[in-house]
Amino acid sequence: MTPSPSPSPSPSASPSAEPTRSGSNPRVSAARTGGFEHGDVGSAGVAGGESVRPMLQRDRASAALGMVIERDEPGEAVVSMVVRDDMTNGFAITHGGLVFALADTAFAIACNEDEHVTVAAGADITFLKATRAGQTLRATANRRIRSGRTGLYDVTVTDETGDVVAEFRGRSRTTRDTLT
Repeated sequence: MTPSPSPSPSPSASPSAEPTRSGSNPRVSAARTGGFEHGDVGSAGVAGGESVRPMLQRDRASAALGMVIERDEPGEAVVSMVVRDDMTNGFAITHGGLVFALADTAFAIACNEDEHVTVAAGADITFLKATRAGQTLRATANRRIRSGRTGLYDVTVTDETGDVVAEFRGRSRTTRDTLT
């Protein structure tokens, strides 16, 4: 049996693909090196043509999934993603792990509010509605509370009609490391 040739990678799945960001924000770095880049909705990058913070420049996973940063403010973030055919499971619905990845990216952006590295201490998700290839998902993250080095963030994932697809709750821990 001869193995079938592997499909060539899509442009948004290449290691050099970068996510995109929109809106004017002083937190956005002018430097670009290898994560999210300028782009249109649907390509990996930042909507509106701004460059992004160093943390996001190095985020190859979100870039490969074609995520677009629509908002990046302290304690808040909005990230969108168009569901591709290769993001569906055996039931032809969006793979739950990819919905989680979208919510987790919005959470990461929202909780990294200052010069200190903040990571997830834990997270959980409740899936409420199935979606399919071609739909646009949007994750909106908001800080509930930040006390000392811990934080609690809620992320709502919606589809293009505004229906809630999933609810995510992330718990953060700020380290003593600083962002570079």
